[in-house]
Amino acid sequence: MSFSDLFDSEFQQRNKGHFASIVRVAFTDEKVSLEEKAFLDKLAVRLEISPAEYEEILENPFKYPINPPYLHEHRIERLYDLARIVHIDHHLGDKQEILLKKIGIGLGFNVDNIDYIVDKALKLVDKKVDIDTFSVEMHNMNK
Repeated sequence: MSFSDLFDSEFQQRNKGHFASIVRVAFTDEKVSLEEKAFLDKLAVRLEISPAEYEEILENPFKYPINPPYLHEHRIERLYDLARIVHIDHHLGDKQEILLKKIGIGLGFNVDNIDYIVDKALKLVDKKVDIDTFSVEMHNMNK
């Protein structure tokens, strides 16, 4: 196995674990709405999850290890990506904030501040800021 194959394999496994974690969050209320399903469909494409893997993960998301980012910077990067996906075409409507709050908590953000964090993230994404600006703003939002 070449080095690049190893990297691709680890990257794909991380994406599967990340996707499975989000599927678990979507199933926390024991049902997935049509809007959440549409979000999962779109996210699977973005994370390069094959249709077979998608079905397998939906069937049993607990089969995959949770790999939450332990560095705050990585949490912010994932929040940026997910906020952009959720916000880009407003296909979740009013539920976009609810789902993003669930995911934010799953990423390890503080439950007490999640409303403020998600509100700030969606406002920044609405302004179409880049990842660097998003990161700086999220780090400095309490200052």
